[in-house]
Amino acid sequence: MARYRLGSICQIISGSTPKTGVQEYWNGDKKWITPAELSESDYIIYDTERKLTEAGVRSAGLTPLPKGTVILSSRAPIGKVAIAGCEMYCNQGFKNFVCSNIINNKYLYWYLRSKTDFLNSLGRGATFKEISKSTVADIELDIPELSEQSKRVAHLEKLQSIIASRQIQLAKLDELVKCRFVEMFGDPVLNEKAWPCENFSKYIEFITSGSRGWAKYYSDKGSYFITIKNVKKCNITTENVQYVNPPNNAEATRTKVEEGDLLISITADLGRTGVVTKEIAQYGAYINQHLTCVRIRKGCLHPVYVAHFLETDAGKMQFLSKNQNAVKAGLNFDAIKSIQLLIPPISEQEHFVSFLARIDKLRIVIRQSLDEAQKLFDSLMQEYFD
Repeated sequence: MARYRLGSICQIISGSTPKTGVQEYWNGDKKWITPAELSESDYIIYDTERKLTEAGVRSAGLTPLPKGTVILSSRAPIGKVAIAGCEMYCNQGFKNFVCSNIINNKYLYWYLRSKTDFLNSLGRGATFKEISKSTVADIELDIPELSEQSKRVAHLEKLQSIIASRQIQLAKLDELVKCRFVEMFGDPVLNEKAWPCENFSKYIEFITSGSRGWAKYYSDKGSYFITIKNVKKCNITTENVQYVNPPNNAEATRTKVEEGDLLISITADLGRTGVVTKEIAQYGAYINQHLTCVRIRKGCLHPVYVAHFLETDAGKMQFLSKNQNAVKAGLNFDAIKSIQLLIPPISEQEHFVSFLARIDKLRIVIRQSLDEAQKLFDSLMQEYFD
């Protein structure tokens, strides 16, 4: 293991932007990248949104980034990183590294991925922070032998591949659920199966909104206090949930949820839905003012079916049309009650819910595998680069 300055083992290349008003500089065949094009999931970049002509390249005095260059965003924001999969150019928002034979470019990529907070701490500037070429050149790092670098890269790539695969599997299960819904009930907008259409009010036993001003009851443990962030994709997550020690009063009694309650977001991102599970209800949970709790009469309509219906285009269009405030999104109880629902036989709804239960078991297995891979990945990143 030896210690080096980045500037001593890499050629550092910056970029710039040709004049945007000169037509002959643009829409050529020279790839030109900006920080806005990078995401956390990017690894190797093969294309760019905008292209330059040869004249554009010459006008800005741009130096090409060879294939394999490690590209690092140095402002707005600092710390996005990827590898150029082919020759390209960049704007002034990057500091890029052409690696010598001392450091594997993929090893440098993972090193920089692990140092986002550190890189941001190096930023300077009054309007927006930026790291300079001299600053990144002075960064020192311990570098093992090339064979060890390759081994570490292989480990990280393998785990990253597993993580990406599990995320894709979860997304595919979401798509499968949507397909199964349409297969069983048809397109809710077209209603080609001619299901009866009824006002939601016919099936509502109880409806209420959540509590305001409960920050004084926040605690490190206690009951769940469910907000919009916990309600999405027909489910309620307790990840990063707020805890409360609720008061002993009528408001707490009114806003405590029960198993099977349907929660609907009524401000901001309208129409997010989730159904209270047995586990959440037994633990104890309350809702804030941005959610409505709907208790549905048993026997004719299943809350899980309703949640999935409301998340379809048919539901979303109704939420949009019933928005009570042109400036700030909002729904009142009358708007919720007037939603038109397709009512297939309860036996069909329950069949769909049984299908979802099997899918949920698969999700649990996949998420456990994903969590284990992510923990091992994080552990190795810390071991290799801290």
